[in-house]
Amino acid sequence: MSYLNQGNDAILDQQAARESNARTYPRHLPLAIREAQGVTVTDMDGNEYYDCLAGAGTLALGHNHPRVVEAMEDALAADRPIHTLDISTPAKERFVDSLFESLPDSFADSAKVQFCSPAGTDAVEAALKLVKTATGNRSVLGFQGAYHGMTNGALSLMGDTDAKEPIPGLMNDVHHLPYPAGYRSPFGGDDGEGTDGHELASDYVENVLADPESGITEPAGMILEPVQGEAGAVPAPDQWLQEMRRITAERDIPLILDEIQAGLGRTGELFAFEHADITPDVVTLSKAVGGGLPLAVVVYDESLDVWEPGAHAGTFRGNQLAMAAGEATIDYVLENDLDDHAAEVGARLRDRLDSLAGRFDAVGDVRGRGLMLGAEFVDPDAEWAGAGQHPPAGDLAEAVQAECFDRGLIIELGGRESATARFLPPLVISKSQVDEVATIFEEAVEAVVDDRRQPTEVTA
Repeated sequence: MSYLNQGNDAILDQQAARESNARTYPRHLPLAIREAQGVTVTDMDGNEYYDCLAGAGTLALGHNHPRVVEAMEDALAADRPIHTLDISTPAKERFVDSLFESLPDSFADSAKVQFCSPAGTDAVEAALKLVKTATGNRSVLGFQGAYHGMTNGALSLMGDTDAKEPIPGLMNDVHHLPYPAGYRSPFGGDDGEGTDGHELASDYVENVLADPESGITEPAGMILEPVQGEAGAVPAPDQWLQEMRRITAERDIPLILDEIQAGLGRTGELFAFEHADITPDVVTLSKAVGGGLPLAVVVYDESLDVWEPGAHAGTFRGNQLAMAAGEATIDYVLENDLDDHAAEVGARLRDRLDSLAGRFDAVGDVRGRGLMLGAEFVDPDAEWAGAGQHPPAGDLAEAVQAECFDRGLIIELGGRESATARFLPPLVISKSQVDEVATIFEEAVEAVVDDRRQPTEVTA
């Protein structure tokens, strides 16, 4: 059956009838995509949108970038293998060359790489098995607000309790530590970025690891996101990351950094941990490193490479098209300094968001790094005893998201109560496109807030 001549509604109805109740994005972004190019997508009814979701940050070069398309076409035209398990090919070796070239020398010079099943969550599972094998320990240190994926071990590390509530038998010996979240400090109140909250969080971790009554056995590893993505674009202070590196190094606890969403230039550095000038033991990568195709890897210090052959495997760890696309993407990012570009245009977008927050009390916090930004909506008139000055307003964020969509802008929501509008556009977005995105968002916020200020008509 051909769907090319059908409109959005027909395809969305078909999707709802046949797909799982677990589907998410179509509930808030009701479109079927006909074509896509660069920073924009066009739906079946001919409407064009700026795509600031971009595969949850996967499409570093946007949709159908010529460099990526050419790399895949060349691979197909040359009759190269598409699937090889973990048998090597020239394409695989070139991908590893490019991947290691993108990493800091301090990490890459002693690194090994493990290819995983093609989702980032499997890279997290592999990292957990790696450090448990290497240390012989079982406890894992995670953080409040974390998101590492939806498989068993990764879900156990998640901060969002709603996702875990229905699932019995999650991985045990997981300990969630306070993440210095700035606007919503785990210790209550509003610390803001760059204040004493990160020092308190560091002291807490150091004390709990030194306390024989803490209930935590010798850890196998600590895993954290240098910028928490699904929690609403929450960056960790550089000083805190440095302290986590010091604390773990002094105790021989492997430090796992989840760069699945933040990696490859998105935060204004090639990898988010580079802002803090630290060297981790393990890095999990997916999304952008596959050039838009499924690919996930764990890169780790060779001292941890003590697991046996077959200790971690996955049928599709040999995705050759993804390696070709990933090599092209990494090389393009490096050649064109897209990390610097993300820092520049991200600052431009953040200035506009900060200006909006200055005009509307309902925009409680603007945060993030590079092109990984969030604006949290709050109810400034409600009483609130929790962390932060005001309670999160998920209903307001949802209304703004819908208004943005009607005006031609796709954004994602995240954070507590899904109250944070998130911006994850392709790294190739131009200054003028950033300005247009900011204008649409500003107009959407104005429309929603002004509408809610209108007096309710009372009928007799």
